[in-house]
Amino acid sequence: MQKISLYPSLIEFIQKAQKLPISAERKAVLEVLISYIQSKLDQGQNVNLNFICTHNSRRSQFSQIWAQTAADLHGILANCYSGGVEVTAFNERAVSSLKRSGFRISYKENGSNPIYSVFYSDESDPITAFSKVFNDPANDALHFAAVMTCDHADENCPFIPGTEQRIPVRYEDPKAFDNTELEAEKYDERSMQIASEMLFVFSQVQKQT
Repeated sequence: MQKISLYPSLIEFIQKAQKLPISAERKAVLEVLISYIQSKLDQGQNVNLNFICTHNSRRSQFSQIWAQTAADLHGILANCYSGGVEVTAFNERAVSSLKRSGFRISYKENGSNPIYSVFYSDESDPITAFSKVFNDPANDALHFAAVMTCDHADENCPFIPGTEQRIPVRYEDPKAFDNTELEAEKYDERSMQIASEMLFVFSQVQKQT
């Protein structure tokens, strides 16, 4: 891994995530993403990943942030984006979960859709996160893999312009536990699953020398 001075609480979370077992069936799903990333690197091309979910509010945001963090930790040059098919907001419950995992997060007002700066280290540029459609100008890539993180978006978006490959990596929506006693636990559980899988993905990619 790269020598990046992560925040101590984030290191603890990542160490727990790395110990989380990943089933053989799930690894088979992730292998498609690993192969895409490796192919792009082998060809000397940019790796652009656009994590897509209907509202770009929870799972796709988790995925973008954990994928970018994992890529940077492993020294893999990758541009990780996220988007949806409609604009809502980066859900505050998901933001709170990321804070509990150790990220430091600030934001600026943008109406009902704040723009967040997510830091994993004081030495690195923040990851910018807000709800947007998949082809928002902030997702500055003409050629990318569309990583579909929810079944609704995967099944209802038959065509995504600019996509080189469509890769389903679906996650259960923690929204089902909103306003219940299990809310924080289930958001943290989903965040840790995504962290575990994105860390695994980038650990399997061979850097070009």
